[in-house]
Amino acid sequence: MSSTKNTFSATRLLGIACVLWFAATGCATSATPPVQEHRLRQAKSHFDIGLDHMNNARFAVALRELRVAENFDPKNPKIQVALAEAYMHKGKDEEAETHLRRALEVHSEFHDARLSLAALYLLTGNWQEAAKHSRILIDDPTFPGVWRAFTNLAVAQLAQNQLVEARKNLDLAIEFNPTYWPALLTRGILATEEGRQRDAISFLGLMLQQNSIPSARAEANYYLAEAHVSLGNREEAISHLKTAVAQTPDGQWGKKSEEYLKVLR
Repeated sequence: MSSTKNTFSATRLLGIACVLWFAATGCATSATPPVQEHRLRQAKSHFDIGLDHMNNARFAVALRELRVAENFDPKNPKIQVALAEAYMHKGKDEEAETHLRRALEVHSEFHDARLSLAALYLLTGNWQEAAKHSRILIDDPTFPGVWRAFTNLAVAQLAQNQLVEARKNLDLAIEFNPTYWPALLTRGILATEEGRQRDAISFLGLMLQQNSIPSARAEANYYLAEAHVSLGNREEAISHLKTAVAQTPDGQWGKKSEEYLKVLR
């Protein structure tokens, strides 16, 4: 399975599914010093503005606001995770790792930070660390999104050619959440690599029924085409490739699908 590492690079990107939200650091009471109360309000204000910029892909401006929020409330783990997310979008992996580790130093059981750290290690190819942090989440009975950790662990195992273990963990992810599209996509790709084309078609078909991002849908259609070609369904394969091209004409899977179409025509 020489193509495993390249095959799952896009999936690792998709594995970054950390949800950022802000819960109040603490409610002001008569015991809260006025200066500290003011700093917490300022931190929340800049944090909210930073997240709004992040949601609109203005990452440089988001970083500026989040840094201000950090200055007002340096021990807020949610601000640290938001900073890491912004740095990841800017391609600054080392800075992202620093803030995620800082969040865990403040709150060792902060799930979002550990989930993001595992995803970051997948992106940077540090499979052992990705697996370690994923297992910590899996073993934590209070972690509500365990299917995410099972999927990240499986991707790390696939990159190390541990196919049996990866398949088991992907199946567990799907058992916990049958609609979690990153697990369905990865399980379908694994099935194509193993020559289990009908299983691949089933998993990828289920994935396309979920609300996923365009690049993931194009990737699923590309592998569906491969599966149908193996089964002799040429017209069905061409249909999936055309769909992939339409979904991301300038993206990786749109371009790969265009090249595959040239071969089939």
